[in-house]
Amino acid sequence: MAEEGDNGQEKTEQPTAKKLADAKKKGQVPRSKELNSMTTMVFGAMGLLFMGSYMIDQIIGMMKQGFNISRAEVFEHSSVFDRFESAIMEAFTGVLPFLVLMAVTVVFTPLLLGGWSFSVEAMAFKGERINPLKGFKRIFSSNGLMELVKAIAKFLLVSVIAVVYMWTQADELLGLGSQPLSVALSHGAHLLGTSFLIVSCGLIIISAIDVPFQLWDHSQKLKMTLQEVRDEMKDTEGKPEVKSKVRQLQQQMAQRRMMEAVPDADVIVTNPTHYAVALKYKHEQMAAPLVVAMGKDLVALKIREIATAHGVEVFEAPPLARALYATSRIDQDIPGHLYFAVAQVLAFVFQLRAARAEGMDTPARPDIYVPSGEDI
Repeated sequence: MAEEGDNGQEKTEQPTAKKLADAKKKGQVPRSKELNSMTTMVFGAMGLLFMGSYMIDQIIGMMKQGFNISRAEVFEHSSVFDRFESAIMEAFTGVLPFLVLMAVTVVFTPLLLGGWSFSVEAMAFKGERINPLKGFKRIFSSNGLMELVKAIAKFLLVSVIAVVYMWTQADELLGLGSQPLSVALSHGAHLLGTSFLIVSCGLIIISAIDVPFQLWDHSQKLKMTLQEVRDEMKDTEGKPEVKSKVRQLQQQMAQRRMMEAVPDADVIVTNPTHYAVALKYKHEQMAAPLVVAMGKDLVALKIREIATAHGVEVFEAPPLARALYATSRIDQDIPGHLYFAVAQVLAFVFQLRAARAEGMDTPARPDIYVPSGEDI
């Protein structure tokens, strides 16, 4: 049965990317102690197997140097300290490669599952961590039962592998007593590393079971209810009323910019009352006339008022106004099928402007032809 959330709904939805990211910030990432133990023991066993002889040789050399000391050096304090320092450095040099291998293993193992995660919040003090009742609850929970089962399984598996291996290597182990000390130590280190590696490999089986379980358990703990998903989407994308307000403000800003462009237009094509489209054309700079503003009803009225106040020509052509409004976009060129009709209007406007400037007669108004859908 699915777990229930605080609002009583079942947690049936997979965690979102935001939920996973927030959980990682809190230090909640999938972790497998069995995987960490397995990699540490396997690489440690391999280190002993391949570096055991070198470490034994270094330790033997340290012991020889430590016991090979003359009577005069014993009574010379500085010589004793020099010997001690030299022995420590030789021993440290012997185990340093093994220590480096272990450090690298411990640091990079988390990358196999969950990745690195450093969270101050996870390190913060929480009273529930020292609460005995909470502690007993964790011990006797399903997770505690799972840990107990894993511990018993590890013990049985490792014990069986160890007993079988020791039984097969009994002659090798008993033969160490008849070998010279240096040979026996080297051979013993090899047997120890091999046995350690074989026994550690048994943990691969436990890890192969535990890793998928930890991934599944982590996903189950972070599952969300439908309401939580909806709330997160609102927080991420914005609540509907907020988005509506933002769109309204954006439209107001766009309309304000549009109205500011009306005084620079060459002509306003009107319906005459329902639609208004402001056009601008500079033949030296533009390939086609540009729509700088348009609107209907109250917006059209506002465009006409601004145009009249700034002396922009208003040209009544209802079919052309409707066609421009339906097929054009602000700050874009007019559609190609309206080039001829708009050219007639602009030619008339430019002729009218020149006639007024020179005191000539008003040119004849053109008969605007607007192609229908069949003519396009």
